[in-house]
Amino acid sequence: MGPISVTLPLGAVATTMLAGVRIAAFLLLAPPFSHKAVPGQVKALLAVGLALAVQPRLGAAAPTGTAAFVLDLVLQAVVGAALGFLVALVFAAVESAGGLVDLFGGFQMATAFDPLSLTNGATFSRLYQWLALALLVVSGGHQVVLAGLVRSFDVLPLGTAPDAAALAHTATQGLTGMVVAALQIAGPLLVVLFLADVGLGLLTRVAPALNAFAMGFPLKVLLTISLGGMAVLTLPGVVSGLVRDATHAMQAVMP
Repeated sequence: MGPISVTLPLGAVATTMLAGVRIAAFLLLAPPFSHKAVPGQVKALLAVGLALAVQPRLGAAAPTGTAAFVLDLVLQAVVGAALGFLVALVFAAVESAGGLVDLFGGFQMATAFDPLSLTNGATFSRLYQWLALALLVVSGGHQVVLAGLVRSFDVLPLGTAPDAAALAHTATQGLTGMVVAALQIAGPLLVVLFLADVGLGLLTRVAPALNAFAMGFPLKVLLTISLGGMAVLTLPGVVSGLVRDATHAMQAVMP
């Protein structure tokens, strides 16, 4: 029995490679795939699998010439990274909210290096991040995000660059929305901690001998742990809203 020869159309191979580059750049930045706990081999295989799945709907002619192909590869990497950055910017609100809770609750002194995310984070910052990632996967939000990426090939075909003005405007709005969302998530707890500080200050003025600020640290830790656990109950609804915002952010940069 002779060797089996397989002939692959060069155009289909080239467009699949271009789609794979866009998807791989997206997975490197967009949660939950960007987390260090997801092995690089898994990201690569997922990028190849999705590229093969979307290949029939690409409908774009392969670039002719090495220079044009390399430029198109760079363009697809930029497009995928831009979309992934917008998604990451939306979900950064949860981690930022945890950082605010750590700052006002006194947990910032317990900052430790996280080898998975390669960042320094305190207790609630890492807790909120892990819970958001778990809820994102359990609720199927990662599939919604991937569906938005797949739809980008219909609205933004290969060889088409996104609108730079729309990208800058969406990134600016995303940064503003991240700050607002972080304040909305951590806001009730921050108000309670602020009122606790005000109450301790008034108590010190009324009775200086009590040394109320000596009780401030354990009191704020108790309030943070008690109310922070209750705030976790709101995270499922928050993650659902963030998935919707991330999808809208990707759609905003597509012509």
